[in-house]
Amino acid sequence: MKDLKKRIIDSFGNRLRVRVCGICTEGENVLMVNHQSLNEGDDFWGPPGGGMDFGISAEQNLKREFREETGLIIDVEDFLFVHEYLSPPLHAIELIFIVKQKGGELKIGMDPEMAENEQIIKNVMFMPFQNIKKMKRGSVHQMFEKITSIKDLKVMNGFYASRINQII
Repeated sequence: MKDLKKRIIDSFGNRLRVRVCGICTEGENVLMVNHQSLNEGDDFWGPPGGGMDFGISAEQNLKREFREETGLIIDVEDFLFVHEYLSPPLHAIELIFIVKQKGGELKIGMDPEMAENEQIIKNVMFMPFQNIKKMKRGSVHQMFEKITSIKDLKVMNGFYASRINQII
């Protein structure tokens, strides 16, 4: 576990990352990805997404991230908001979009920055919004702390910041 956390810091830490994330819903359920080793509890749920590659648009990066992490093919619909995550050694600016599934088959994907024996994605699922709201702080993306309904999630806009003590 300690080696995996070091590998995560080496891959993603001590620099500013620009990420794209997509909110994909089915009724009252939100597509969530469960990662290990991103917090003290070893269980973190957030929307699919990841780092942007230079020279590739946000839309194309988000489509790639969805395929890698979930197996789904999506259309990017609307830009919602910017979220800054700051918890040294991790620091990210996240561009959050509404997306719609248009194909593919939901499956547990992989993170290409991590070796095959060091994969950190544990699960992917359409999770009931009420279950997300019941999760303890630190085990779910901070955007869910700011809203009370799935409708709120789809109309968030502006800039949001989460500054957390070091968790890795």
